[in-house]
Parts: sequence; C-alpha cells; structure tokens
Amino acid sequence: MRGLLVCSVGVVRSSYGGRPWDSGGVEETHTQDGPDLGELVGEWIDWSQASELLGISVSKVRQLIREHQLGAAVPVPGQGQKVPAAMIQDGLVVKGVPGVLTVLHDGGYDDREALIWLFTADDTIPGRPIDALRENRGSEVKRRAQAMAF
Repeated sequence: MRGLLVCSVGVVRSSYGGRPWDSGGVEETHTQDGPDLGELVGEWIDWSQASELLGISVSKVRQLIREHQLGAAVPVPGQGQKVPAAMIQDGLVVKGVPGVLTVLHDGGYDDREALIWLFTADDTIPGRPIDALRENRGSEVKRRAQAMAF
C-alpha cells in the first residue's frame, strides 16, 4: 500500500521514498497524570498580547518560544499555544527565564514539563521558581534547575 506514513510529531515520510518534510505544526502534548498546567500558571496571554507587552512582532515571539527564550504551551486542549503572563515583566522577558528554560530543555524536559517545574512551589527556593526569578532571586533557581535536569 502506498501513501503517507506518520513517523513522529510533525514529520511525515512518504512511502514513495524521498526526504521527510516538517509540517510545522505546534506540538500539543497533554498528560492526564500530571498537574493541570492551566491552573498552575493562572494567567495566560496569546502571542499577540505577548508581542504588545514586549514591543516586538508576533513572529519574534514565535522565535523566542522556538529558541526556548520564552515558554509557551497549550493550557486547554483546542485553545492554541499561549504564554504564561508571569514570564513577562516591565516589557521584558523575566531575567533568568531563558537560561532556566535552556537548562531544563537540555536536561530532557519538554515545554510543558519545564513550565510545570517553574510554576510549582518548591520549599528549597522557597516558593515558585518563577516568582523567585521575578524577585531577582535567580541564583538558587538556576542551581535547582541544573540539579533537576541532570
């Protein structure tokens, strides 16, 4: 039987041969066992709202998300990808967020897992890592992220 075979999220290979191509779709993974990300984060903003707050284009917001400089996920199935509002402060991405996201992604965390970690209270910090970053207490957050990732 000839046709298309889906090999992995967003990548499609043809049974006719040739190279795989990337569909460019947004990865939308949900776990039933983990905490509800929508409730953990609280306030979400879409890409256009993030672009207004940061004073950049929507395509630049997309680039920041793709490069793990800004976190985003699909909080509720069917709604589309959004950015936690707490990641933006005074017109900038909160200091330390890009570094922490990079460390977590390098350690194997996906976007949802990284956001769950950032928005879950941790007694060793104390409080939520995102709040510590917003209060310029990023050193301990970075140490904890490194320990969690490796």
